[in-house]
Amino acid sequence: MNLLKALATVSSMTLLSRILGFVRDTVIARAFGASLMTDAFVVAFRIPNLLRRLFAEGSFSQAFVPILSEYKARRGAEDTQHLVDHVAGMLALALFVVTLIGVIAAPIVIYITAPGFAADAQKFDITVSMLRIVFPYIFFISLVALAAGILNTYSRFSVPAFTPVLLNLCMIAGALWLTPYFHPPVLALAWSVAVGGVLQLAFQIPFLKRLKLLPRFRLNFRDAGVWRILKLMGPAVFGVSISQISLVINTIFASFLVTGSVSWLYYADRLMEFPTGMLGVALGTILLPSLSKHYADNACEEYSKLLDWGLRLTLLLALPAALALAVLAVPLIATLFHYGKFSALDLYMTREALMAYSLGLLGLIMVKVLAPGFYARQNIRTPVKIALFTLGITQLMNVVFIGPLQHAGLALSTGLAACFNAGLLLYHLRKAQIYAPQPGWMRFFLRVLVALIAMGAVLFWAMGDAQSWLHMHAMQKIMQLSGLVVIGVVVYFLVLYLVGVRWQDFIKRGAS
Repeated sequence: MNLLKALATVSSMTLLSRILGFVRDTVIARAFGASLMTDAFVVAFRIPNLLRRLFAEGSFSQAFVPILSEYKARRGAEDTQHLVDHVAGMLALALFVVTLIGVIAAPIVIYITAPGFAADAQKFDITVSMLRIVFPYIFFISLVALAAGILNTYSRFSVPAFTPVLLNLCMIAGALWLTPYFHPPVLALAWSVAVGGVLQLAFQIPFLKRLKLLPRFRLNFRDAGVWRILKLMGPAVFGVSISQISLVINTIFASFLVTGSVSWLYYADRLMEFPTGMLGVALGTILLPSLSKHYADNACEEYSKLLDWGLRLTLLLALPAALALAVLAVPLIATLFHYGKFSALDLYMTREALMAYSLGLLGLIMVKVLAPGFYARQNIRTPVKIALFTLGITQLMNVVFIGPLQHAGLALSTGLAACFNAGLLLYHLRKAQIYAPQPGWMRFFLRVLVALIAMGAVLFWAMGDAQSWLHMHAMQKIMQLSGLVVIGVVVYFLVLYLVGVRWQDFIKRGAS
């Protein structure tokens, strides 16, 4: 399996999902702006979304895939099927209980996660109502994560990567056509999320059938593989999901700031998720099964080389993305969101958050690459300790930055903390002699730096006056932004080619 080709496949599916995600957010911004209703939906949707990332795509996937890879490599098909069945049964039972508690305790959850909303009865009540509608999403999307873990282990990467497209389509349809049928109209978004979860699960079922690994949801509380996964899952919640915990705490801080602060951070975070998903999540997805296989085969040198490959690709692609987000902040936000009720003030406030976030993009993506270096070896303790320490540092920075920088200070804390987290992960990988850098890193970094300087200078010149983007028509903004993206990509990779960087150097075979 060519990992570079697999990365391109997953990234292209993620690109489609992210484009539709931006269309979704543009439609929502046009319909609701950065209003009370938008703040309420963002908070209501963020809670099950957080649980999805913490337990489903976060700790569960990182614990499940290495064990499943071990069963696939060392045991027969029958034992592997039994593991899948028993994991599915335990997961479904736990999810039902969590969903039931979430629906019943929705007011308490909002009091805890957005205490500032309690001062506005209307905002609080609508947030509680939407949370009760969207909470069952965690049940369906967690089963989607189970299916994705199976498919990724068997190198069917494109199917799980495409699945989020269905949620975006549901939300776009809800915002465009269903709002007249609900009071208040924002409830259409909540119901769209619930339907989207069901559709995503249904989409993956035929592909599991082809692998003959469709779960049969059997309970076996004595299954050794299930208990190994559960033991890994507990601490892995913190190790892989520190950024999501920080987002919830940021929401608590932001709920005490001026109205719109939660939405400004949300729109900026959505822009950050574009490169994070296309590169960080995609790399982590394709690396984990191969790293797990190398560990099962005791191939230490190949394990280290694979991590090095992932880190070089991260540097090559994450740094220009971070620079482009900072330089083109106004064109991006103006093109995607500056319509209808989304005002010029909303644009500039979102820009402040985006520029602060962009400082930590490299760290956010490196964490996605470095964390599997531990989880593939079923080592949970080290990243958990680092994550807990990083969480504390984040809150200290929040206290320091929120006064002078307001909502942008919260974004800056998240970005800097991600860099700190990545640095500690890298340090401990090297200290434990799990990872040894391959020769040529300094030369490679200098070449990337030259290309970055050239790209940044050209983009800054070509962008023109930032104020002019507020007065362009939609199609004009789309055309000019597209031109800037093409110019940036061409300049960056042309300079890389001129200084000696070749794509052939990044062709890598994964473990089969």
